[in-house]
Amino acid sequence: MTVQIVILAMIAAFLGMRLYSVLGRRAEHGEEPVQSRFDANAGPTGGAAPAGAPQAVPAPAARVRDMAPFQPAVENGLREIANADRRFDPAAFVEGARGAYRLILEAFWRGDKDELVHLCDPEVARSFAEAIDARVAAGEVPDNRLVRIEEAVITAASLTGPDARIAVRFVADIAAVTRNADGVVIAGSLNDAVEVRDVWTFRRAVHSGHPDWMLTETDVD
Repeated sequence: MTVQIVILAMIAAFLGMRLYSVLGRRAEHGEEPVQSRFDANAGPTGGAAPAGAPQAVPAPAARVRDMAPFQPAVENGLREIANADRRFDPAAFVEGARGAYRLILEAFWRGDKDELVHLCDPEVARSFAEAIDARVAAGEVPDNRLVRIEEAVITAASLTGPDARIAVRFVADIAAVTRNADGVVIAGSLNDAVEVRDVWTFRRAVHSGHPDWMLTETDVD
């Protein structure tokens, strides 16, 4: 197994993190939209809707129906979640998940433990820290780049009690390179991206006052 494959496997093995975001939530009338760190267009001067022009919020069923066709079980699950949390928006959730996917991978690759602490449960943060420490001890420095996310599709959704669970399949191109302590490439190539197919499952208590989604499972599609 090449070092490149090991690195990608480590990502799948250790991801189980808490996402401090507002994935899949849209403001109701009279609410200020909350801009998440995962919003693709977020910035210090992000645009706002004109004053006095509130946007109508579609009914939960309409927001589900507006997306691409789902398998019946997935659509039913999304409807149940949307009915339990009327601000839930599947399209916004997917966009937020795409941003989270990039943010998490890049934080892990650059070994940013402080950033990962803010994104992970303590146990998962420790796992990430251990993986980073092992990488450092081996004298390996990843120089990876998420070239593009080709696909982000909801593949499963369910509501069990207060817990909403949504699985998203990501198909992404990653240019993976490993360098030694002297900066010499020992594996991979930035000119040859590898297709990676991951399935991440997010969970959130729909009645919680906090908009936190937790990444509870990762798998390779």
